[in-house]
Amino acid sequence: MPERRARDQPAAERPLDDRRPVREPSAREPNKPQTETRTEPPKPSLRERLRQHPYVATAVVIAVVLILAALFAWWLHARNYESTDDAFIDTRTVTIASQLTGTIVNVPVTDNETVPAGAVLVEIDPRDYSASVAQATAQVDQAQATIANYGAQIAAQQARIEAAQKQVAQADAALTFSRQENARAQDLAARGAGTRQQAQQTSSDLEQKEAALSTAQANETAAEKQIAVLRTQQQGATAQLEQAQATLAQARTNLTRARLTAPETGRATKITAAVGGVAQPGQALMMFVPTRVWVTANFKETQLDLMRPGQPVDITVDAYPGKVLHGHVDSIQAGSGAAFSLLPPENATGNFVKVVQRVPVKIVFDAPPHIYLGPGMSVVPTVKVR
Repeated sequence: MPERRARDQPAAERPLDDRRPVREPSAREPNKPQTETRTEPPKPSLRERLRQHPYVATAVVIAVVLILAALFAWWLHARNYESTDDAFIDTRTVTIASQLTGTIVNVPVTDNETVPAGAVLVEIDPRDYSASVAQATAQVDQAQATIANYGAQIAAQQARIEAAQKQVAQADAALTFSRQENARAQDLAARGAGTRQQAQQTSSDLEQKEAALSTAQANETAAEKQIAVLRTQQQGATAQLEQAQATLAQARTNLTRARLTAPETGRATKITAAVGGVAQPGQALMMFVPTRVWVTANFKETQLDLMRPGQPVDITVDAYPGKVLHGHVDSIQAGSGAAFSLLPPENATGNFVKVVQRVPVKIVFDAPPHIYLGPGMSVVPTVKVR
């Protein structure tokens, strides 16, 4: 065979292409085919690659430095702010309810309509309450007339008392003169200078004058007692007047309650009142949402270390992407939200697990927002704490 002959030829007589060392097959491997071993060149290292591409290496280094600088700048900026997505628009909604019983005669507002403070929302038939006002007014007028009548009687009785007092003074003066006359007559009669008849006449006149004084004093006492009775009756009439005035005030209040008005500027919503329906005391006729709103943000308790009232806040509303509103921290609730829940947690148990609590923070707007903001809308406040 050609390959075997070539091996048998001397090395000097072989062709140049076949002058390779020939390995004789060993006894253990008599017929094993011969394989050619090839060595691959070593792969260049990273340093050699970078040397081969210096511009790429420089660009990579610059990019890494810029990324690290941007991360550090972001960290310096982010540490000055606290933000949360657990926040919403909040307000104190009002239930417009009737305090009277009556037929609804007018509902001048419609759903979601903005109304100013004092605007009429619902009107109840006022005729019964107008009649109550008129009746109470008549009772007040009657009581006032009774008091005036008693006042006139008291004035007249006061004049009678003054007249009785004058009669008493006159009778007392007459009695004093009669006593003096009687004393002189009795003295003359005792000395025999006067007559017995004259002494008897002066004595009789003295008795008459004493009786006249007693009568005048009795008249004065009766007049004074009568004026006391009139004053007592006048006080009773005054009490009736006060009662009538209270009834009139209540009737007027009920008449004003027949017109339900807006407590402040806001929107009427969930209107259930309808013309012709009968309103009952305590019945909800609609809900009223004031336009004065704020943000309630539930921050983690670990975010409150540097938060203080008055710090500026940037507010983004999910309903208006790209629009930023400005406000400030108004107050921080004295306690976590869980502490004021219907069923507050009871931590005095054996299976207690510490959970980071959230504390509501009230954020108010610096200026009234000129966009629609309703309670419950999601917002993201960002507070600058440094």
